[in-house]
Amino acid sequence: MASSSLTGLFSRLSLLSQTTTMTTTTTTTTRLFSTTSSSLARKLPTPSAAPKAARRNRAAPKSENFIRIRTLRRNMFSPAPPPLRMARQRYLRHWTIHRAWMLFRRKQHEAVDKERSRMHAGMYNACEELRKTVGPESRGEGYLYRVAMEKKGVYGLEGVPIEYARFQTDSPAKEPWNHDWKR
Repeated sequence: MASSSLTGLFSRLSLLSQTTTMTTTTTTTTRLFSTTSSSLARKLPTPSAAPKAARRNRAAPKSENFIRIRTLRRNMFSPAPPPLRMARQRYLRHWTIHRAWMLFRRKQHEAVDKERSRMHAGMYNACEELRKTVGPESRGEGYLYRVAMEKKGVYGLEGVPIEYARFQTDSPAKEPWNHDWKR
């Protein structure tokens, strides 16, 4: 069984012309050197018996955002790219660089976290000192903390935080983004 399959394999790889003998005729075929089996070769389409029904030309009216939507659909629903196929050395190099980059990023994040924690602890300790301190004159304990938390003048003399500059609504705007706006 194995020898016949090997014979068939090597016969397809042969550079020499092959002669096939039939009962009455002799045919000579020349095969090109190729590792692709003939079963994978492209075949001509066979004409079907039933003619295809003509499609109706029902093109939907295209909106002004058609190109944008089409681009989004192509990118959002496109299949995932195939995994990288690399040789062993290249894969090891890629993996090493990737791990080094991840280690660098982790150290950066840890440094930023540590700095933020230090600043937060400093602010917390300062607020605790203000809360424990007795205020001026006849003011009681915690007066300085309450005054510090009022934030008077932070938004200007008569200012309000930007969050209160527009009505707080639960529903979105009728037009969330104006794409036609130009400066």
